[in-house]
Amino acid sequence: MVETVTESSSGDGLAAAAQLLHDFNEEYDEPTPSPEELAVRLGDLVAGDQVTVLLARAPETGEAVGVAVMRVQPSVWGPAPEAYLAELYVAPSERGKGFGRELITEAMRVARERGADYAFVITSEDDQLAVRLYEAAGFRRTEGEGGPTMIAFERDL
Repeated sequence: MVETVTESSSGDGLAAAAQLLHDFNEEYDEPTPSPEELAVRLGDLVAGDQVTVLLARAPETGEAVGVAVMRVQPSVWGPAPEAYLAELYVAPSERGKGFGRELITEAMRVARERGADYAFVITSEDDQLAVRLYEAAGFRRTEGEGGPTMIAFERDL
C-alpha cells in the first residue's frame, strides 16, 4: 500500500518519511540531519507543493517500510514538466517484496497526473539492486553503455 503524504496527513506520515530518509543516508554513510529536522523540512516542501512524498506501508502491520520523494519541475527542453525521482528507499529487511516497484509506479502515476511527460532518476552504477529495479520499471540507461559516462559534481555554497 502506497500513500501520498500531505501536510494534513493524519498519523505519522512526515515523521515516518523523515526517519526512512535518515536511515537511507546512514546506511550509505552520508551526512544526514536528524529525523526531526527532516520532518520539518519535508513538511515545508510538501506544504509549498515543491515535492511529492510517498510512503509504502506493510499491509499486515501498516508500518512505513519505504519512501519516495519526487519533484515535478519545469523542463528546459519542452513545454511539459519533467519528474525527478530524487529519493527512493526501502528498508533493508523489506527489499525484494515489491515495495520499491509500488513506489515507482505511484510516483509515475502522480507525475503523469501533474502533466509530466518525462521522468529521470540517478543512482550509482555499483547499486545493482537499484539499477535492476529502475530498468524493470521502464527506465533506460542513457549513458555508459554505448555512450559517454556522465559524472555528477557537487559543491557546497
